[in-house]
Amino acid sequence: MGVWELLLVGLVILLGLCGVLVPGVPGSWLVWAGVLWWALKDPRPVAWGVLVGATFALFFYQVVRWALPPRRLRESGATPRMAVYAGAGAFAGFFLIPVLGAIPGFLGGIYLCERLRLGRSRSARAAVRTAMRAGGWSVLAELFTCLLIMGAWLGAVVWG
Repeated sequence: MGVWELLLVGLVILLGLCGVLVPGVPGSWLVWAGVLWWALKDPRPVAWGVLVGATFALFFYQVVRWALPPRRLRESGATPRMAVYAGAGAFAGFFLIPVLGAIPGFLGGIYLCERLRLGRSRSARAAVRTAMRAGGWSVLAELFTCLLIMGAWLGAVVWG
């Protein structure tokens, strides 16, 4: 698979990650479709292993999602700006503290957004709790799953 094709697959995966944060966009399916495209064009065992792992991870996320509260983020006062901060925090945390850093990064992104908006630490912490109760855990679970898939894909491309 050529460099340009890999960049296009990476772009589809990145769009999927952004799509997780946008209501109505099938972000996790875009991530999976990017991995599928890569596996079909580069039929090595590692590519098929990443595709099977991505399929199982997304299936597991769908099972876990039933136990999480439904997404009612708009009702809680969540804004697109908050989604950008949370996504950027999760993405940065995923690489700064490998894999598990996405969770504190996501929460830290929401906190930073609300701290800048509200100006008080106590109000920002309360806003984080409200956002997470209103469906933030569901968004975090989907984003974390997609980040794991992206990390596996990136690892297979770089070292595979």
